[in-house]
Amino acid sequence: MIDIQQIKQRFGIIGNNPSLNREIEKALLIAPTDLSVLITGESGVGKEFFPQIIHQNSARKHGAYIAVNCGAIPEGTIESELFGHEKGSFTGALNERKGYFEVADKGTIFLDEVGELPVATQARLLRMLESGEFIRVGSSKVQKTDVRIVAATNVDLLKAIRAGKFREDLYYRLNTVPINVPPLRDRKEDIYLLFRKFSVDFAEKYRMPAIHLSEEAKAILTKYRWQGNIRELKNITERMSIFEQEREISATVLKTYLVNPDIDQLPALIQSDFESQTFNKEREILYQIIFELRRDVNELKKLLPGLINTPNPQEKPQVTIHHDLTEFSTEKEDEEDEDEQFQYADEVSDEEKETIEEKEATLLSLEEVEKEMIMKALKRHNGKRRNAAIDLKISERTLYRKINEYGLE
Repeated sequence: MIDIQQIKQRFGIIGNNPSLNREIEKALLIAPTDLSVLITGESGVGKEFFPQIIHQNSARKHGAYIAVNCGAIPEGTIESELFGHEKGSFTGALNERKGYFEVADKGTIFLDEVGELPVATQARLLRMLESGEFIRVGSSKVQKTDVRIVAATNVDLLKAIRAGKFREDLYYRLNTVPINVPPLRDRKEDIYLLFRKFSVDFAEKYRMPAIHLSEEAKAILTKYRWQGNIRELKNITERMSIFEQEREISATVLKTYLVNPDIDQLPALIQSDFESQTFNKEREILYQIIFELRRDVNELKKLLPGLINTPNPQEKPQVTIHHDLTEFSTEKEDEEDEDEQFQYADEVSDEEKETIEEKEATLLSLEEVEKEMIMKALKRHNGKRRNAAIDLKISERTLYRKINEYGLE
């Protein structure tokens, strides 16, 4: 029988949420195996406890446990850190060095923020996972190691795969056993428990009475969304413990420490995908829409001659120009709508010609948008055209043609 409460006490985990208990139980069940584990969850939810639970309850508990923050190591040195290097293999390599995988032989490595690994390093990691083999930087000698990998990320790796930033085969190799740590806002029954634990800890640390909340403040604490999760709750509790003279925290005082404390009143406006998008990313999404729209408009323009030269004058195609797109209609229009339509034939009026010229000017501005979008995609993928083409959802051949057309070599 698995004693989850004992495990939580041992590792200092606070809370009785059923989802959290289920993930802890899953970690304990797979701990005796050597299966790779991928831990997902938002930043600040406490993902770092799970690899420790897995390691300490496995046959490797007497071996090394190494935690590596992949997002904190520069891209130029990450392979040396993980796999080691030979003397003289690069500038500054004055001596040979063992990497983490070599040092952690018979133990466990925790790769935090694994979604930040460069694509080239991902390929080497995949080989290590599949065969246990690796090569030091600057060496040709194949070495073997016996290491269990537990990885964690707050990035949506499926989106990263579609963007060409993460290898699909590595994802499925790491994701043998998935563990998803729930965000604090989904653990409402645990929020006040965590607050009390932090308030007592900081009272001991700073040698002062512990703070407590009024009933109204408790309700606000529970309803708040906690975008920073447990880390945010801990930081706010510490600040209130230091700065507030009164030990009972009122609702008014608590709100001064919260970011947008009334945002829970607008749940329809809060979506996790929306929260994760920066302004620049949203702008690039709009560029993508405009890019595809322009391509559709160009395709439609190519069809115009065939649509105009129809043998039946009563079935003559008509074109309606709107502000943002061009529509084609082969049906006869009512007489009351004829003033809003025009036919591509000899009777095109001067006013209609001006409308066409305005649309052509719009298309020219869209070309600038297309050019800027291609430049951004190339910059985002360090000039790798294949990845940029995937990101833009066009063929690599089309991207090459556009690069030549806009002089982006």
